[in-house]
Amino acid sequence: MPIFIMILACTVLILQKNTSLKTLRMTGNKIGNKGALQLAAMLQINATLEEIDVSDCDLATQSVIAFAIVLKNNRRIRAINVSRPLLFSLQEETTVHMAQILVVNKTLRELHMGKHDMTDTGVERLCEALKLNVSLRYLDLRCNRITQDGAKCLSEVLKQNPSLEILDLSSNRIEDDGAVYLSEAIKLPHSKLKALSVTSNNIGKKGLMSFNEAMKVNSCLTHIYIWGNKLEEPVCVAFSRLISSGRLLEEHTDVSPYEVDGHVFLAEASHGLHRHYYWTSRYGGDGDSSNSALALMASDSLSLQIYPVSHS
Repeated sequence: MPIFIMILACTVLILQKNTSLKTLRMTGNKIGNKGALQLAAMLQINATLEEIDVSDCDLATQSVIAFAIVLKNNRRIRAINVSRPLLFSLQEETTVHMAQILVVNKTLRELHMGKHDMTDTGVERLCEALKLNVSLRYLDLRCNRITQDGAKCLSEVLKQNPSLEILDLSSNRIEDDGAVYLSEAIKLPHSKLKALSVTSNNIGKKGLMSFNEAMKVNSCLTHIYIWGNKLEEPVCVAFSRLISSGRLLEEHTDVSPYEVDGHVFLAEASHGLHRHYYWTSRYGGDGDSSNSALALMASDSLSLQIYPVSHS
């Protein structure tokens, strides 16, 4: 048996009896379907863990569904990251199962499903469930195949369910119409959205200016990330004014204005929403503008990070 598998098996046995550890991050460890199924089985027994990150762990459809089944009964888990699984089906089974748990689970606060090859159909299933869910605060759908139709579904959720506070749609393709749908929802007085990332979504002047107008109307939205879209000069001027007026703090966005020959441009700033990278520590990072979701979702807990190891 490979030493890594032995270590994982021992970790699972220890966690079954754990009474103190609240956060487990396996990010980047290639535990595969077999290892993930062992972790899912452990969660049926463990009553202490609150956050689990198995992103980029080579999970298959079977193991992602296993975690979803666990969440139907486990009322301790508050955050789960199942981003970047290895999926070979176009049926979006993982999204369907996660949508089902959102209907019945009342304790989950974070759901990360980046790189799930999710389409607007999958988003629609999630949104049907989110309209009935009042606990989820952070939804991460970055790097999928979401277009303006998916953004429209999400805007309906924002209109009907004000519990969502952080929405990450980075590296999708919502374009101008999708941005306008979201902006109209953000303008509503009951919207509680605090942070929105729409980087690299092929959004032009119309969509980006709609976000500018939404921020003038609703002061709840304090973090917005727009780099990688079509930053024409009217957009640059508008966001420069948001920043200079203090409405948008520089550390709460990923663009920084500058002027050349009387023309305003936006440069990329190293600020972002991503909650965890391999190299970011949970300790002392709550004020880090490059990891702002950590500050927005801050909680005191004992955590364990298992770093990726070499299999050679």
